[in-house]
Amino acid sequence: SRELFVLTYGALVAQLCKDYEKDEDVNICLDRMGYGIGIRLIDDFLARSAVKKCRSYSETTDMIAQVAFKMYLGVTASVSCTSAAGNEFSLILDKNPLVDFVEELPAERALLCYCNLLCGVIRGALEMVHLAAEVTFLQDRLKGDAVTEIGITFLRKAEDRKHKRN
Repeated sequence: SRELFVLTYGALVAQLCKDYEKDEDVNICLDRMGYGIGIRLIDDFLARSAVKKCRSYSETTDMIAQVAFKMYLGVTASVSCTSAAGNEFSLILDKNPLVDFVEELPAERALLCYCNLLCGVIRGALEMVHLAAEVTFLQDRLKGDAVTEIGITFLRKAEDRKHKRN
């Protein structure tokens, strides 16, 4: 269940904070773990959602925000395109279930990206459908921001994908 995952996730992050002195090392570890989950989760997502092939980065990002987040986290995200090239997007989460039981980050953990697992999951899943992307947290409620915002930058422009098909 989602609640069990959220509770378990909190314990995982706490243990990683004990194992690693530097927040950057914890962030890297969470991203790697998420990546491993993402490359496996995509098969489950494609089988259970019965979605059709996305034709653009915009459709792909909408699918993540509206279908995948709802399916696995019970929430949806809003999407905005942040580049004229059409390859950079923001996913805005008004509610992030991974932090349901977290008040705030300790002052000594200011560089910790508590939910960095999500970035790895998204990156891994996208890679498995041949979409290379950088995924990073841009804003985080745990750090005092108004919303949680995840940035996705597809590493090839849309027109690069069209040329490869021809």
